[in-house]
Amino acid sequence: MPFELPDNLHPNCGPVAWLLGTWRGNGRGDYPTIDPFEYRQELIFTHDGRPFFHYMARAEIIDESGEKVRDGAIETGFLRCPEPGKVEFLLSHNTGFVEIWYGTAEGGKLQLTTDAVVRTATAKEYVGGTRLYGNVEGDLLYAHDMAAMGQELQSHLWARLQRA
Repeated sequence: MPFELPDNLHPNCGPVAWLLGTWRGNGRGDYPTIDPFEYRQELIFTHDGRPFFHYMARAEIIDESGEKVRDGAIETGFLRCPEPGKVEFLLSHNTGFVEIWYGTAEGGKLQLTTDAVVRTATAKEYVGGTRLYGNVEGDLLYAHDMAAMGQELQSHLWARLQRA
């Protein structure tokens, strides 16, 4: 079934409308301070007609046969569209930090860079990152680079998700 734009979509959200819905798939993660891992993820983007989407993501770490090893990251927030093609992404994480991201959206691509990160006293050191989401052949592909634990900005997560 092809994706159809909702009737009440705010016009500012047009460049990110392709994200609406539920996406599921697998990805990989790596970073110099951790062992490489594979994960299964679900992303959900919803809206109510105002110029933002509500966002929820959850992941499970999986083994090489695709079996769940443990629960992974959870993040939730709002993808705000103050004007067509401009976005603000507000995210809160179960690991003890919140982020503000700014970026652009055009032609099935969303690019984001952190502007601010705030951590709780017990959260690991994380200072910022970049995210790239793309609509590739109808799938959602993304990459997340981060700077954390004394490391420079570098690749951390990448995944390919399909619309559920």
